[in-house]
Amino acid sequence: MIAVVSATGMTAVLGGCGTTGSSDVTLRLVAADYGDSAANGSQKYWDKLAKAYEARHPGVKIEVTVYSWNDVDRKVKDMVGAGHAPDLAQIGSYADYAAAGKLYEAGDLLSIPVQADFPAQLAEAGQWKHAQYGIPFAASTRVLFYNKTLFAQAGITTPPTTWDELAADAKALKADGVKYPYALPLGPEEAQAETMQWLLSGGGSGYTDDTGTYTIDSAQNVDTFTWLKDELVGKGLTGPVAPGNLNRATAFAAFADGQVGMLNGHPTLIRQAEKKGVKFGTVPMPARAGQSDSTASLGVADWMAAFRQNGHAEQVGEFLDYVYSEKNVLAFSREYGLLPVTTSASRAMTDSPRAQDKQLRPFLEQLPTSELYPAGKTSWAAVSAGVKEQIGTAVSPAGNPAGVLGRLQVEAATAESRAAGTG
Repeated sequence: MIAVVSATGMTAVLGGCGTTGSSDVTLRLVAADYGDSAANGSQKYWDKLAKAYEARHPGVKIEVTVYSWNDVDRKVKDMVGAGHAPDLAQIGSYADYAAAGKLYEAGDLLSIPVQADFPAQLAEAGQWKHAQYGIPFAASTRVLFYNKTLFAQAGITTPPTTWDELAADAKALKADGVKYPYALPLGPEEAQAETMQWLLSGGGSGYTDDTGTYTIDSAQNVDTFTWLKDELVGKGLTGPVAPGNLNRATAFAAFADGQVGMLNGHPTLIRQAEKKGVKFGTVPMPARAGQSDSTASLGVADWMAAFRQNGHAEQVGEFLDYVYSEKNVLAFSREYGLLPVTTSASRAMTDSPRAQDKQLRPFLEQLPTSELYPAGKTSWAAVSAGVKEQIGTAVSPAGNPAGVLGRLQVEAATAESRAAGTG
């Protein structure tokens, strides 16, 4: 898992603070915004961290630009295309840049203790052709959130553990007038996440098999979407907005407004719901009857990538070692309700008596066994875009789950073949 540290990386480790030389260096970082308001935007987090780092490293200036998740990947792509790559980019994917030879390997930058602090699962997810280029920055898993008040009013005493129970609970919630008995966001914002969680709970392996081959239209996956179409959407249990038109942010907001009985959610929904006074519970995603109770959950990681264009490997490595210190990883995770991406910070959060940290334990417990997107595939960006655009039609009244998944499989195989020819 741990790559050999290059001479440049080792120099950064041995040199310590203030070893960047006599010439001033400016590192440009482009980052994504995790805040849910102007008060806690990521720009404030990075500005504070940069100021503290610069005070200890007078020869280095950290210049940070933050964009929304709607824009950050495109902005970085445009910068790289124009020949003005940032030194660091905190974005959603890395494989295309790795395949184009534009990134440093993690082992060329990070000290051995920092690189060894990433859980194997996350480090491996950051690999392209068996070398780690994607450095995990933030992580989350999914659990089923349910509104305790709406459950009680509908006479439901326990949360569901199987799909049949979920459907029965959704039926009871609908009969009691709940607007979204189960919110199924298959809109273009994050349909790939909701889709993969259902594929996993249906006993499938997600988008690929154990060898990394796309299996989007497997029999299990087709059965899963047929069940969703017939037993939830077709019976009016997913609310007034067609799943293909319902985005995650809208579904989360509706849950916080007390309009949703159940939905899959990640840790940031905790704070959002608490602000509105919603009494909620969380349980693992129910499994299909006959499937293991320990069905894998979806895990999601965002990535830090270091571009080679400007050089500065030593300074970039020193700065990343600081970014990934236990203190800073915990501070970021706590600020934005996300899971730590290092073993040391995860252990500290697990052992913490803080109420906020305790709320994240169900998500932390799932992370080691969660299944992540195939982010190491250069074809994944195109496949993900196709899922976002098309998957909602699979559960529409005239939808054909087998046809939609089959079309996505063909497109995935084509994208993979194209990537293999250019990678």
